[in-house]
Amino acid sequence: MAITAALVKELRDKTGAGMMDAKKALTETEGDMEAAVDWLRTKGLAKAAKKSGRTAAEGLVAVAVDGGRGIAVEVNAETDFVAKNAEFQEMVKQIAGAALGVADVEALKSADLGGATVEDTITNKIAKIGENMTLRRMTVVEGPTVVSYVHNAAADGMGKIGVLVAIEGDNAELGRQIAMHVAAINPASLDANDIDPALVEREKSILTEQARESGKPEAVIEKMIEGRMKKFFSEVTLLNQAFVVNPDLTVGAAADAGGIKVKGFARLEVGEGIEKATEDFAAEVAKAAQV
Repeated sequence: MAITAALVKELRDKTGAGMMDAKKALTETEGDMEAAVDWLRTKGLAKAAKKSGRTAAEGLVAVAVDGGRGIAVEVNAETDFVAKNAEFQEMVKQIAGAALGVADVEALKSADLGGATVEDTITNKIAKIGENMTLRRMTVVEGPTVVSYVHNAAADGMGKIGVLVAIEGDNAELGRQIAMHVAAINPASLDANDIDPALVEREKSILTEQARESGKPEAVIEKMIEGRMKKFFSEVTLLNQAFVVNPDLTVGAAADAGGIKVKGFARLEVGEGIEKATEDFAAEVAKAAQV
């Protein structure tokens, strides 16, 4: 029986196995789907599908820079223990290297990693290590010079928080300090012109309601809102924030003094925005007692 791409896809969807493993299983079983599923199970290659529903909120962010292009990728696992695993770290490092040659996370999933796609490599690693893993995000920063910083590094170029900063000018050390600032403060945007308009409108609406509760005249309220919005921008935009290295200066002023211009930045933090399942201690003990 001919082993078609449609058959291989169907088996992959059923089992979560890698493409090459699915094709081999179908070849070994002469295209018998159920027998191929059993073949994969006996080889321990079908269990990845059972892991796919479990929350993967730990893992690593890896950064890589090549000239004026920097990338950061987030690869998740279920536990911090796996994030410390040398085999997992090597896979994340290879994925980051592959990311330098693609435009986005979807292209990265299909990128070649030593004869298998990134997506298949992750699926195979799930089967081997026994935890759900996902390639969650990728971001790209480009500029004349891109500097990177990793906070809570687990290995070279990877850790819990990865930051990229694009600068114009010859002061990479100051660029790195600004990257450290981004890791610590997590600004929403580069400057007031770059911030999400929806976020601005939401904040302005809240501040307007607060100001009107004061009962002051409309002209006074307008001034109050103007002042409070200025404070808001100083808190959430990178160039207007007090620089953690020298709080007497804003990041923008420090960049000017150091002879550089900050052109853009990106920050990825492991598990950011993922809702983690939680159990109270009593429930955890009760669950353990039933095993």
